[in-house]
Amino acid sequence: MKYSSLVDRVKGDAADVWDSHYRAQVDQSRGEDVIVLSVGDPDFSTPEGITDAAISALRHGDTHYTPVVGVEAFRENIAKRYCSEFGDDITADNVIVTSGAQNALFVASMCLTEKDDEVIVLQPMYVTYEATVQASGATLVPVVLDEPNGFRLNAENLKAAITSKTKAIFFATPSNPTGISLNQSELELIADLAIEHDLWVVSDEVYSDLVFDSEFFHIASLPGMAERTITIGSLSKSYAMTGWRIGWALGPQEFIDNAAKLALCMLYGLPGFLQQGGIYALENAQKDIVNMREAYRSRRDLLIHQFESIPGLKSLKPDAGMFLMVDVRGTGLTAPEFVTQLYEHSKVSVLDATAFGASAKGYVRISYTVDESILLDASHRIATFVNSLNSTQK
Repeated sequence: MKYSSLVDRVKGDAADVWDSHYRAQVDQSRGEDVIVLSVGDPDFSTPEGITDAAISALRHGDTHYTPVVGVEAFRENIAKRYCSEFGDDITADNVIVTSGAQNALFVASMCLTEKDDEVIVLQPMYVTYEATVQASGATLVPVVLDEPNGFRLNAENLKAAITSKTKAIFFATPSNPTGISLNQSELELIADLAIEHDLWVVSDEVYSDLVFDSEFFHIASLPGMAERTITIGSLSKSYAMTGWRIGWALGPQEFIDNAAKLALCMLYGLPGFLQQGGIYALENAQKDIVNMREAYRSRRDLLIHQFESIPGLKSLKPDAGMFLMVDVRGTGLTAPEFVTQLYEHSKVSVLDATAFGASAKGYVRISYTVDESILLDASHRIATFVNSLNSTQK
């Protein structure tokens, strides 16, 4: 039997890099002394009040169909998040609730782009971007961020990538895997080019609540950008709710109307009791975000400090999030070799960052979604492994 061409378009090239992570998960489930630092799932439990709100709604019969675009009270709360930056004209009509940010990203791709379009994506990029963009039939055009300059945006590279076929620019800020946030001047550059060439912009901002040391800028708040920007958000990372699958897209009302038609076919509305948990989160759990953000900041700093004394490793300090990118080329190993040999030697699982694009070649991504005591153990194991390489090479 034959399948549609969509099946081939959603096949990404990065699937193999996850094999080491899956192996570590299996070994850990068997009771082996494994430390898994290869996935971005927070170790924190969802704050109790959020869970209680969802359970209460469930017990009180919130088990029926909900509006396809989402419960109005939840959408109103989401809209309020952005009013201070975007203006008071942002309302629930500018929001659609989705099954996680990934669902919102897919909806944006399908509603905005099609065959023969080109979509610029800033690289390194999250692993699903390739398949998500290609699903619509569009061609993904990677614009490599400047690795020698800390993975910052190079203006000339972006300008050179725009053609008559360019339809949109997609990016995540802060980024997964680098944790780098685009600064105001970088966003203004993107905005100016989007307006000049009449492009859509899709800004994936799922880590925006976890920025450590600097102010976060929303590109949709810049002049002329609200009508051409789709802002994607989620409760997954900032509230430790990855398994709840609660996300959203915010944009012009016409986009929301079109996205609702697609959501009618795909989702038919997120469960109401989950959205009640979301309402509680946005109204009452800001302190929990602060506590988790500070924990991630402390873990980031711990790892950077530990790796400073390990020869051959060079850390990229992230602005936000739960990942540390580490250049391992100084060890004499490629990133895939480092990942494989580290696991064989020390049972520490990290991820080859080339999963996020060729521009991350030579780097591994290390997740700090575990307790500091575990991170210390992992860093000691990594140091022992790297030192064994150095003694072998002498």
